[in-house]
Amino acid sequence: MTAQKLDGSATLKAIKEELKVRVAALKEHGVVPGLGTVLVGDDPGSHWYVGAKHKDCAEIGIESIRVDLPATASQAEVEAEIDRLNEDPSCTGFLIQQPTGLDEFALLSRVDPDKDVDGLHPVSLGRLALNVPGSLPCTPVGCIELLRRHGIELAGAEVVVVGGGVSAAGDLLLEPARAELARSLVGAADRVVPPVIRAAHGPEAGAVGAASMVRDGLGRGARPRRARSRRPRRTR
Repeated sequence: MTAQKLDGSATLKAIKEELKVRVAALKEHGVVPGLGTVLVGDDPGSHWYVGAKHKDCAEIGIESIRVDLPATASQAEVEAEIDRLNEDPSCTGFLIQQPTGLDEFALLSRVDPDKDVDGLHPVSLGRLALNVPGSLPCTPVGCIELLRRHGIELAGAEVVVVGGGVSAAGDLLLEPARAELARSLVGAADRVVPPVIRAAHGPEAGAVGAASMVRDGLGRGARPRRARSRRPRRTR
Protein backbone atom coordinates (compact mmCIF):
# COMPACT_ATOMS: atom_id res chain seq x y z
CA MET A 1 0.00 0.00 0.00
CA THR A 2 1.38 3.42 -0.97
CA ALA A 3 1.32 5.99 1.80
CA GLN A 4 -0.60 9.18 1.09
CA LYS A 5 0.28 12.45 2.74
CA LEU A 6 -2.73 14.36 4.05
CA ASP A 7 -1.87 18.05 3.93
CA GLY A 8 -3.39 19.44 7.11
CA SER A 9 -1.92 22.92 6.60
CA ALA A 10 -3.53 23.34 3.18
CA THR A 11 -6.81 21.98 4.52
CA LEU A 12 -6.71 24.42 7.44
CA LYS A 13 -6.14 27.34 5.08
CA ALA A 14 -9.07 26.30 2.89
CA ILE A 15 -11.41 25.90 5.86
CA LYS A 16 -10.45 29.32 7.24
CA GLU A 17 -11.26 30.96 3.91
CA GLU A 18 -14.64 29.23 3.88
CA LEU A 19 -15.33 30.33 7.45
CA LYS A 20 -14.49 33.96 6.66
CA VAL A 21 -17.29 33.98 4.10
CA ARG A 22 -19.76 32.31 6.45
CA VAL A 23 -18.93 34.62 9.36
CA ALA A 24 -19.28 37.69 7.14
CA ALA A 25 -22.69 36.45 6.00
CA LEU A 26 -23.80 36.03 9.60
CA LYS A 27 -22.67 39.55 10.48
CA GLU A 28 -24.75 40.93 7.62
CA HIS A 29 -27.77 39.48 9.44
CA GLY A 30 -26.74 40.93 12.79
CA VAL A 31 -25.25 37.71 14.17
CA VAL A 32 -21.72 37.99 15.56
CA PRO A 33 -20.23 34.65 16.70
CA GLY A 34 -18.21 34.82 19.90
CA LEU A 35 -15.87 32.09 21.18
CA GLY A 36 -14.97 31.92 24.85
CA THR A 37 -12.19 29.97 26.53
CA VAL A 38 -11.60 29.15 30.18
CA LEU A 39 -7.99 28.36 31.04
CA VAL A 40 -6.73 27.39 34.50
CA GLY A 41 -3.05 27.39 35.43
CA ASP A 42 0.24 27.87 33.60
CA ASP A 43 0.51 24.74 31.46
CA PRO A 44 2.51 25.91 28.40
CA GLY A 45 0.77 23.54 26.00
CA SER A 46 -2.64 24.75 27.14
CA HIS A 47 -1.60 28.39 26.75
CA TRP A 48 -0.33 27.69 23.23
CA TYR A 49 -3.56 25.93 22.28
CA VAL A 50 -5.84 28.63 23.68
CA GLY A 51 -3.73 31.36 22.12
CA ALA A 52 -4.01 29.65 18.75
CA LYS A 53 -7.81 29.57 19.06
CA HIS A 54 -7.99 33.31 19.68
CA LYS A 55 -5.59 33.98 16.83
CA ASP A 56 -7.84 31.95 14.54
CA CYS A 57 -10.87 33.91 15.75
CA ALA A 58 -9.23 37.22 14.84
CA GLU A 59 -8.27 35.86 11.44
CA ILE A 60 -11.76 34.76 10.42
CA GLY A 61 -13.71 37.54 12.13
CA ILE A 62 -15.08 35.83 15.23
CA GLU A 63 -15.16 37.74 18.51
CA SER A 64 -13.23 36.05 21.31
CA ILE A 65 -13.53 36.11 25.07
CA ARG A 66 -10.53 34.80 26.99
CA VAL A 67 -10.77 33.89 30.67
CA ASP A 68 -7.41 32.98 32.22
CA LEU A 69 -7.37 31.90 35.86
CA PRO A 70 -4.39 31.09 38.12
CA ALA A 71 -3.52 27.55 39.12
CA THR A 72 -4.80 28.41 42.58
CA ALA A 73 -8.36 28.98 41.28
CA SER A 74 -10.95 26.93 43.15
CA GLN A 75 -13.70 24.76 41.71
CA ALA A 76 -16.24 27.41 42.70
CA GLU A 77 -14.28 30.21 41.02
CA VAL A 78 -14.04 28.34 37.74
CA GLU A 79 -17.71 27.37 37.88
CA ALA A 80 -18.60 31.03 38.41
CA GLU A 81 -16.80 31.94 35.18
CA ILE A 82 -18.63 29.15 33.36
CA ASP A 83 -21.94 30.50 34.65
CA ARG A 84 -20.99 33.97 33.44
CA LEU A 85 -20.22 32.73 29.92
CA ASN A 86 -23.44 30.70 29.89
CA GLU A 87 -25.36 33.93 30.52
CA ASP A 88 -23.29 36.20 28.26
CA PRO A 89 -25.18 36.73 24.96
CA SER A 90 -21.97 37.82 23.20
CA CYS A 91 -20.49 34.38 23.86
CA THR A 92 -22.14 31.96 21.44
CA GLY A 93 -19.90 29.05 22.41
CA PHE A 94 -16.96 28.27 24.68
CA LEU A 95 -14.60 25.57 25.86
CA ILE A 96 -12.92 24.51 29.07
CA GLN A 97 -9.24 23.96 28.36
CA GLN A 98 -8.00 20.78 29.99
CA PRO A 99 -6.23 19.91 32.22
CA THR A 100 -7.57 22.13 34.99
CA GLY A 101 -6.51 20.10 38.02
CA LEU A 102 -10.11 20.24 39.21
CA ASP A 103 -13.27 18.13 38.84
CA GLU A 104 -13.43 18.36 35.06
CA PHE A 105 -16.57 16.26 34.70
CA ALA A 106 -18.40 18.77 36.92
CA LEU A 107 -16.94 21.68 34.94
CA LEU A 108 -17.87 20.22 31.55
CA SER A 109 -21.34 19.33 32.83
CA ARG A 110 -21.90 22.94 33.90
CA VAL A 111 -21.45 24.29 30.36
CA ASP A 112 -24.70 25.13 28.55
CA PRO A 113 -25.03 22.28 26.00
CA ASP A 114 -26.03 24.83 23.36
CA LYS A 115 -22.68 26.59 23.89
CA ASP A 116 -20.57 23.43 24.13
CA VAL A 117 -18.15 23.90 21.24
CA ASP A 118 -15.98 20.92 22.25
CA GLY A 119 -18.91 18.49 22.30
CA LEU A 120 -17.85 17.11 25.69
CA HIS A 121 -20.94 17.89 27.76
CA PRO A 122 -22.80 14.68 28.75
CA VAL A 123 -25.79 15.87 26.72
CA SER A 124 -23.57 16.39 23.65
CA LEU A 125 -22.01 12.94 24.03
CA GLY A 126 -25.46 11.40 24.46
CA ARG A 127 -26.65 13.05 21.26
CA LEU A 128 -23.56 11.75 19.49
CA ALA A 129 -24.17 8.20 20.69
CA LEU A 130 -27.81 8.39 19.58
CA ASN A 131 -26.96 10.01 16.23
CA VAL A 132 -28.98 13.10 17.15
CA PRO A 133 -27.77 16.50 15.81
CA GLY A 134 -25.68 18.41 18.31
CA SER A 135 -22.19 19.68 19.08
CA LEU A 136 -19.51 17.26 17.90
CA PRO A 137 -16.02 16.73 19.37
CA CYS A 138 -13.49 18.55 17.21
CA THR A 139 -10.75 15.89 17.15
CA PRO A 140 -12.67 13.02 15.48
CA VAL A 141 -14.64 15.42 13.30
CA GLY A 142 -11.39 17.02 12.17
CA CYS A 143 -9.89 13.62 11.33
CA ILE A 144 -12.92 12.64 9.26
CA GLU A 145 -13.04 16.03 7.52
CA LEU A 146 -9.35 15.74 6.60
CA LEU A 147 -9.94 12.29 5.10
CA ARG A 148 -13.00 13.41 3.15
CA ARG A 149 -11.28 16.47 1.72
CA HIS A 150 -8.53 14.21 0.40
CA GLY A 151 -11.02 11.89 -1.28
CA ILE A 152 -10.47 8.99 1.11
CA GLU A 153 -13.34 6.49 0.94
CA LEU A 154 -14.62 5.92 4.47
CA ALA A 155 -17.37 3.36 3.97
CA GLY A 156 -16.04 -0.12 4.74
CA ALA A 157 -12.55 1.05 5.71
CA GLU A 158 -10.78 -0.41 8.73
CA VAL A 159 -9.26 2.29 10.89
CA VAL A 160 -7.07 2.06 13.97
CA VAL A 161 -7.45 4.88 16.47
CA VAL A 162 -4.20 5.24 18.42
CA GLY A 163 -4.74 7.06 21.67
CA GLY A 164 -7.53 7.53 24.15
CA GLY A 165 -9.61 10.04 26.02
CA VAL A 166 -13.12 11.29 25.55
CA SER A 167 -11.99 14.05 23.19
CA ALA A 168 -10.14 11.75 20.81
CA ALA A 169 -10.58 8.05 20.25
CA GLY A 170 -13.69 7.45 22.32
CA ASP A 171 -15.81 9.85 20.33
CA LEU A 172 -14.68 8.57 16.95
CA LEU A 173 -15.72 5.09 18.03
CA LEU A 174 -19.23 6.38 18.69
CA GLU A 175 -19.77 7.51 15.10
CA PRO A 176 -20.63 4.32 13.14
CA ALA A 177 -23.73 5.86 11.61
CA ARG A 178 -21.74 8.83 10.33
CA ALA A 179 -18.67 7.16 8.88
CA GLU A 180 -19.41 3.42 8.62
CA LEU A 181 -15.88 2.56 9.67
CA ALA A 182 -14.60 -0.69 11.10
CA ARG A 183 -12.51 0.44 14.08
CA SER A 184 -9.89 -0.82 16.44
CA LEU A 185 -8.84 1.15 19.52
CA VAL A 186 -5.35 0.82 20.94
CA GLY A 187 -3.58 2.65 23.72
CA ALA A 188 -0.05 3.92 24.13
CA ALA A 189 0.96 0.90 26.25
CA ASP A 190 -0.82 -1.74 24.15
CA ARG A 191 1.61 -4.47 22.99
CA VAL A 192 -0.73 -5.51 20.15
CA VAL A 193 -0.38 -2.17 18.37
CA PRO A 194 2.00 -3.20 15.52
CA PRO A 195 -0.02 -6.13 14.07
CA VAL A 196 -3.27 -4.19 14.44
CA ILE A 197 -1.83 -1.20 12.61
CA ARG A 198 -0.38 -3.35 9.84
CA ALA A 199 -3.84 -4.80 9.16
CA ALA A 200 -5.55 -1.41 8.95
CA HIS A 201 -6.29 0.54 5.80
CA GLY A 202 -5.86 3.83 7.63
CA PRO A 203 -4.05 4.25 10.94
CA GLU A 204 -5.02 7.43 12.75
CA ALA A 205 -2.64 8.59 15.48
CA GLY A 206 -3.83 10.63 18.40
CA ALA A 207 -1.69 12.47 20.94
CA VAL A 208 -0.40 9.45 22.84
CA GLY A 209 3.02 10.77 23.84
CA ALA A 210 4.82 7.76 22.35
CA ALA A 211 7.39 8.58 19.68
CA SER A 212 7.54 6.29 16.61
CA MET A 213 4.56 4.28 17.87
CA VAL A 214 2.84 4.22 14.49
CA ARG A 215 6.06 3.92 12.48
CA ASP A 216 7.03 0.75 14.39
CA GLY A 217 3.77 -0.90 13.42
CA LEU A 218 3.89 -0.20 9.68
CA GLY A 219 5.64 -1.84 6.79
CA ARG A 220 8.92 -0.46 5.55
CA GLY A 221 7.34 1.18 2.52
CA ALA A 222 5.29 3.68 4.50
CA ARG A 223 6.82 6.76 6.08
CA PRO A 224 4.24 8.41 8.33
CA ARG A 225 5.07 11.30 10.59
CA ARG A 226 5.42 10.62 14.27
CA ALA A 227 2.45 11.12 16.53
CA ARG A 228 3.16 14.21 18.57
CA SER A 229 1.29 16.20 21.18
CA ARG A 230 1.46 19.97 21.43
CA ARG A 231 0.06 19.77 24.94
CA PRO A 232 2.59 18.30 27.36
CA ARG A 233 1.21 16.45 30.33
CA ARG A 234 1.02 18.35 33.57
CA THR A 235 2.96 16.90 36.46
CA ARG A 236 1.89 17.49 40.04
